[in-house]
Amino acid sequence: MAGEWAERGGLSLGACCGARRSRCLLTGVAHAAGRRCGGVLSCPLSPQGEVEESLKRIQSHRGVIATIVMNAEGIPVRTTLDNSTAVQYAALLQKLIMKARSTVRDIDPQNDLTFLRIRSKKHEIMVPPDKDYLLVVVQNPCE
Repeated sequence: MAGEWAERGGLSLGACCGARRSRCLLTGVAHAAGRRCGGVLSCPLSPQGEVEESLKRIQSHRGVIATIVMNAEGIPVRTTLDNSTAVQYAALLQKLIMKARSTVRDIDPQNDLTFLRIRSKKHEIMVPPDKDYLLVVVQNPCE
């Protein structure tokens, strides 16, 4: 089931099973009275629950305007922005990250990009890239 869920575009950071059982098949977390597991973020102790908590913690920092989690193809899978803005950020930043990663590797093939920070007059964009997903945090640099 987790494989099916991941193939539908869910985060591969771990998954809740979505099954009608007393416990999640993947995490072992108890489901409420045998009801269907709510899936990715509603199982409180699943890895996605931890991801959700981390995103909430990041979003609560002073000056944070938005967060976007996107897959390697640049498709937003979780965002606090409206859809069109998230798609625009994701498409542009995915290309920039790939170019930055390529540049770092061209300079030193043993090296890899670990963090990208862009600061403009209005915003600061921070991206800790991963091979499967990118987290984008947009914040007001003046706060």
